[in-house]
Parts: sequence; structure tokens; C-alpha cells
Amino acid sequence: MKWLFNKNEKTYPEYWLRYMSHFLESNHTDIHSSTYVVLDTETTGFNYEKDKMLCIGAVKIIDGYIDISTAIEIYIKQDYFNESTVEIHGLIKNERIKTVSEEEAVILFLDYIKDSILVAHHAFFDVTMINKALERLELPELKNKVLDTMFIYRATRVKSNPIDNNKKYTLDQLAENYDIDLSDRHTASGDALIAAIAFLKSTQFLVKTKAYTLKDLLNCK
Repeated sequence: MKWLFNKNEKTYPEYWLRYMSHFLESNHTDIHSSTYVVLDTETTGFNYEKDKMLCIGAVKIIDGYIDISTAIEIYIKQDYFNESTVEIHGLIKNERIKTVSEEEAVILFLDYIKDSILVAHHAFFDVTMINKALERLELPELKNKVLDTMFIYRATRVKSNPIDNNKKYTLDQLAENYDIDLSDRHTASGDALIAAIAFLKSTQFLVKTKAYTLKDLLNCK
């Protein structure tokens, strides 16, 4: 799909322009009043070039509260299916779930997130998978700021030795340490909710004990 002016100048579909318009006055500066979208993707595998998203799950945090009522879970039609990953995401090839095209999924997702700050556990993977879908549609990458719950949680830990500075934590470890229910683990919406709860708990701790600001959160590496 190509969107070109007569002079071969790039232009974009209306849904991308609508998404971009939210950034004209975007001003996320406060850790408490910012809107966050916590997301998770289930994919056919882990190869950014070959694999695609099966499902996107997302939930918003508004004014410090998780807004379950507006949570989304989008299932995407597949041309390619990797059976070896079924044990991870639990989705089967002929499962009777309402699905949409990749472009329709992108439109729904962009309309949902607007200029919100994106949050995910091991966020690089999820954001890259979404950006690859945008690339296939000949669109630029996401413009949203991104936070990773792994890095934010790591900032809450007491670093007793240099090794702790680079320690990686799984979403299961966060859930165990925060006593978060794991019954919906490895579903996109379930993992997004787990990450949202962990994000709030970690952030509240950092604000209370270390006076963290939004800038501090964004600098968590």
C-alpha cells in the first residue's frame, strides 16, 4: 500500500494523521496525571522479521487507577502460524475467536493509545512487534514515550552488589513479589493487567521512598 502525492511526496492514511494529531499538544510531565496504556502482545514467535502478532491486549491507567472498563483485546488474522509457540500463548490455529486484519488491529490500537505513555514488561519486544506491523503498512514507528516495568521494578530493589544493577526480572517474579494473581498469565489481556498492577506498585514505592518524577521513570534502564 502506498500513499503518495502527485509529486511523490509521502502522505498517510487518515487514521495515522488522527493518531499524530494527539501529539501536537501532548504534555506528559507529571507522574500522577499522565495517562498510561499498559500492553502485551502474543505473537507467532520471537523473530521480528518473520513472526507477527496474534493478539494485542491493553489497559489504561488514568489518575492512578486501572480502568478495566475500557481494556481491549484485539485478535489478528494469520497467514503464518508457528505451532511450537502454542504452549506459550495458548492460541490454536482454528480457534473460534473474532479476528481482524493487521491494519484493522493497528487502527484500533492507535485510536486507543493516542498520545498515552506506553508501559510493558520487556517493552522493547512488544513495541518492536507493533512497529514491524506499522512498517508493513508503510507507516512510521510509534511516537509514544515508553516505560518498561522490568527496569522500573529493578529500580525498587536494594542493590547489594554490582550484579544487581543488570539483573533481569520476569513478569512472574514481579507477580510473586507483589502477590498478584497469575490465573490469566500468558494471555495478552491478562499479562497487561499483571504488568499494570506491578507498574502501579513499583511506581508508588519509588515516588514515596525516592521522590521519583516521570523523568526519573523514563530514565530507568
